[in-house]
Parts: sequence; structure tokens; C-alpha cells
Amino acid sequence: MSDVLNDLEQIIQERLSAAPEESYVASLQAAGLNKILEKVGEESFEVVLAARDCETSENKTTVVKETADLLFHTLVMLAHLGLSHRDVLDVLAQRQGLSGIAEKASRGKNRP
Repeated sequence: MSDVLNDLEQIIQERLSAAPEESYVASLQAAGLNKILEKVGEESFEVVLAARDCETSENKTTVVKETADLLFHTLVMLAHLGLSHRDVLDVLAQRQGLSGIAEKASRGKNRP
């Protein structure tokens, strides 16, 4: 799976500097962080709605597609901020073996 993420990240990096009228990624980049965050928020909400509907349906395709959209827009956000999906994977790797309760407690009161 990380090959897919690596490939997608490379494509996003290449398209960040393209002409906005020729690339969706470039158009988001040109619109700025707030527009990118708006898309991440919109896709997050669509995942929530799809998952809610999925619980009462045999069709899980919509939740998978919406999650893919969210992941894509999250990768665009990370790229805009000079970050990589590898930064996220590193944090997840560090958390392996910790219970969620212990991990959250280790963050302290002032951190989300």
C-alpha cells in the first residue's frame, strides 16, 4: 500500500507547480490552505455520512470511495504544508503497542 501512497504523493508534488487551469491539485494549491482545508472538511463530513448509511446497507462502496477522496485531499494538505504521508506513518509506528488510552494520556492535558 505504501507504494500507492508514494506514487500518489509524487504525482501531487509534480502537480503542485502546474498551471491551475490544467491541474486540480494546482488549482487547490493556488487557492491556498483555507480552500484545501475546506475540501478536507467537506470530504470528512462525506465519509461520516457514508459510514452512517453503510451501517444499514450491504453497499460499502460509497464509504470506501469517500474515504479515498478524504485521503487524497489530506495528502494535498500535507504536501501544501511541506509534510509527507511518511510523517504520519512514523507517528503511527511510534504508537504501535500502546493502548489508545495510554497513548492519549501520554500527550498531556494541553495536546489534542
